[in-house]
Amino acid sequence: MTKTPHPPLHAPTLHHLEQLMTGLLEGVILMDPTGVILSANPAALKMHGISSVKDLGETADDYAARFDLRHRNHRKIPRREYPLMRLLAGESFPDLIVEVGPAGADEPRWVHQVRDIVMDEDGGEPDCLGLVINDVSERFDAEDRFEAMFHANPAPALIIRVADQRYVLVNQGFLDLSGYSRDQIIGKTLFEFDFLTEVQRKPFVRDCVAAGKTVPQLEAELPLASGDKTLVVLAGQPIEVANEDCLLFTFADLEPRRQAERALQATERHFASVFEMAPIAMVVTQGDDNRIAQVNAAFKTLTGYTEKAVVGMVADDLQLWNDAVQREGLETEIRERGGFRGHDVRLLHKNGEGLDCLVSAERISVDGEPCVLWLYQDISARRRGELDLVEAIDAVMKDANWLSRSIMDKLATLRNPRALPGTNAPSTDLSKREREVLELICQDFDDAAIAERLGLSRNTVRNHVARLYAKIGVNRRSAAVVWAHERGVGA
Repeated sequence: MTKTPHPPLHAPTLHHLEQLMTGLLEGVILMDPTGVILSANPAALKMHGISSVKDLGETADDYAARFDLRHRNHRKIPRREYPLMRLLAGESFPDLIVEVGPAGADEPRWVHQVRDIVMDEDGGEPDCLGLVINDVSERFDAEDRFEAMFHANPAPALIIRVADQRYVLVNQGFLDLSGYSRDQIIGKTLFEFDFLTEVQRKPFVRDCVAAGKTVPQLEAELPLASGDKTLVVLAGQPIEVANEDCLLFTFADLEPRRQAERALQATERHFASVFEMAPIAMVVTQGDDNRIAQVNAAFKTLTGYTEKAVVGMVADDLQLWNDAVQREGLETEIRERGGFRGHDVRLLHKNGEGLDCLVSAERISVDGEPCVLWLYQDISARRRGELDLVEAIDAVMKDANWLSRSIMDKLATLRNPRALPGTNAPSTDLSKREREVLELICQDFDDAAIAERLGLSRNTVRNHVARLYAKIGVNRRSAAVVWAHERGVGA
């Protein structure tokens, strides 16, 4: 623009304007109608990072050469659209937001909110043009930081302007969750993209949105771009974006939880079916005292108890176990190791009959509650067969001297598999000498060898053996060996 002569303002008038401008917090640049920059107050100079009016340039063209202006979307503003140029062209702009930086700078340094002012004395042609500037850099920096954090937040979120219920911001988390693109949401109204279609207390939520009030956490079915829906929990919080009242909605995807719950329910239904149909007796217990919560049909058949009679009870209430000490030891093993496998136990039928069983137990979860699953395999028939075999062997053998110790051990184990070496002392009151004789009999010593080992005569040994047989109720060596091994003697 060519600089043309123009009669200067009356000196006192310009001087008075400069005095008035100096104390203002707003920046003011004065320019005559030919484009010559006449004056600027300290606030305007500071807002451009300079200390002298001449650094603004002598004219509007000089100003445009020294400073780059951009829109808020960072797109450069053509020189003809600079506020000073529009002021010269007679345009009015009540509030215009521009980003300002030195010419050639990579990034703007300030954000200015500018408006025009025209001064004339006689109501004709303007005598002076003014540009009033507010530095809103901090406000927009804060908004930029908020927007950056908003987009970086992985939690799905979107922002609705309260005035027209239009979407103004949406982050990548929401786009990933919903499958929509940014263009399909931004600028649309709540009517055009209604994510509140299936929300709890829908009228209440719509009233909150219209009033810009907090929306408490609620579950909703969020419509997806694919046409499906996903379960979410949403909440709305009033915020201010670019000086406008808005609502920030955040979302948490509950669909994985719902699918997990469905899978768990299906698994528990399968467990219930298998539990009830299993041919092996099963019991589910809860709590530290292993109180019975469920029993299956096989358990009711095995023990003679009805479900009503046992649910809510503990084993001691029913006298279910023949050996309570053994049960307590197994419960300790469950607490320490989580379970056990294949222990030989004896249960008691409702009528008092003993039931030989192999029991296993394992910690499980039923309906989200910690439980223990017990499995009882009835081996009573097998045990009776084993005992019948032992009796048959006893019947055909008059003497077991020719049998190896390993065979005798196995026979003793078959007779009483629950007896553990060293745990049970003989129930009969034997003298010290009789114990010594019994232990040597278990080691396959004959009477002569026992007499030599103990320094006794053979007749004395025979007398001890006879008294021993009488006390333990046997009449031959093989039976004495089995009796001793059942009680942990001579192992």
